[in-house]
Amino acid sequence: MTELMKPTPSPSTVQSEAKSGNEQIYSDLIRQRKQARLMALQAMYEIDSVNHPPGNVVDERLAYESPGEQGAQFLRWLVAGVVKNRVQIDALISKHAPEFPIDQLAIIDRNLLRLGLFELGSKEADTPPKVVINEAVELAKSFGSDSTPRFVNGVLGAALHEVVRKVF
Repeated sequence: MTELMKPTPSPSTVQSEAKSGNEQIYSDLIRQRKQARLMALQAMYEIDSVNHPPGNVVDERLAYESPGEQGAQFLRWLVAGVVKNRVQIDALISKHAPEFPIDQLAIIDRNLLRLGLFELGSKEADTPPKVVINEAVELAKSFGSDSTPRFVNGVLGAALHEVVRKVF
């Protein structure tokens, strides 16, 4: 079994433990998750564009840069969740952005949406939906085209009530 598929504590368990600690621990958790989302986007880009095995891609990312223990668990959870639920996530993208065929979307746009929809729709997620959308939009500003932030915000916002904590 690859590291990617090994069970990790759910994000809600990790965040609850951090909140019960002190403010510094909670702040560090937020920083680690932010870095893990960036690394997940990079990993998904590689998986999507050159079809490398997800477990190997994540292991290579973590060998190069460490987001911390909680961040690494969060990275593995995000990538494994998107890979496992990709068909269902792509159907949601097609539903909420019907004028943009999934295979014609820019790789960055497609994977920002996949990551955001998975985190919004996961029953295990504990990040507030507005934070998930904001984090996706911030990544879109850094890595997408000029229109990507607005597109990502629109699709995630349109899908929010359908998917929030219900689908995956």
